[in-house]
Amino acid sequence: MKLARHHTGRQRVISFYGAFHGRTYGAMSLGGSKALHQQGFGPLLSGVHRVHFDCPLAELEEQFHTSCPPEEVAAIFVEPIQGEEVIEIPSPEFLPMLRNVCDEHSILLVPTRCSRGMGRTGRMFAVEHFGVVPDMICLAKGIASGLPLGALIARADVMDWPAGSHASTFGGNPVSCRASLATFDLIEREYMANAIERGAELKAGTRQVDADDPHLIGARGLGLMLAVDVVGPKGLDHERRNAIVDAAFERGLLLLGCGKAAVRFCPALCVTSEQVATALDLFAAACGDV
Repeated sequence: MKLARHHTGRQRVISFYGAFHGRTYGAMSLGGSKALHQQGFGPLLSGVHRVHFDCPLAELEEQFHTSCPPEEVAAIFVEPIQGEEVIEIPSPEFLPMLRNVCDEHSILLVPTRCSRGMGRTGRMFAVEHFGVVPDMICLAKGIASGLPLGALIARADVMDWPAGSHASTFGGNPVSCRASLATFDLIEREYMANAIERGAELKAGTRQVDADDPHLIGARGLGLMLAVDVVGPKGLDHERRNAIVDAAFERGLLLLGCGKAAVRFCPALCVTSEQVATALDLFAAACGDV
C-alpha cells in the first residue's frame, strides 16, 4: 500500500468483502472477512473502499461513480482465491476484468498470495490460473517453509521510491532467505506437481464423502486448497461444522474451519497419496461421529 500510494500519488485503494490480508493496520484495513479482526482497533486507515469478490464490472463502475473516483485510486488489492471467509474461486472473467479496469485508469493491480501462493494451487502463484500479469505481488507464509519471511515483487518502473522509504529490522535474514531458496527448489522440482496430483485425489475424495453425507455440500478448490460446507435443517450449520472439526481432532486429523460453516483442507505440499487416503477416511468417520 505504501509503494502504491507513493508511486501513483493517489490515496484511495479498493479491496473486497470476504478478504483477509493480515493483522497490521494497513492489511487489517483492507480486510473484510470478520469483524473480530478489526474489533477494538479503530480507527483504521482511511481511503479503503470495498466491493464484492467476483463482482461484475457494473459494481466496480458504480463504486467509481458514487464514492471512489478512479483517478484517485492507487491500487486494487485482491486475493485470486479467497480463503479466509470461504474458499471461493472466482469466475474466469473476474481477474482479467480487474486487469482491464486497472489499465484503463492507471491503477495498480496487487494480488496477495500469502496462503494461495508458493505452489499450493498447482501453480507458483494463484493468479497464473487466470492469465493475468499483476503490477505487484505480496508473498509470505510458504515462501520459507515456516521460517519468518515475506516479500514484495513489483515491476521495476513501479519500484521507484528512493532508498530508505521502506525498511525492515529483520529484512533479508540470511537463514530465512536460504530456507526460501531451498523451498523454491522443492516447489519447482516436485511440490507443484504433487499439489496437482494429491489435490485431485483430495477433491475427488471430499466429493465422495460429500455425496455420501447429506450434511456436506459444495466440495471445491484448486490444488491443495479445498473446502466443503456443512449444512443442517436450516442451512449452513456452524455448530455441526465445529463438532466435525473436533471429532476429526479426536481421531488424529487436524482440520480448520473457515467462513460460516466450511471445513478447510490445506495440507503440506509434500503430502503423500497414502496420507490423503488416511485423512479422507478419518474425515468421513468424524462426519459419521457427528
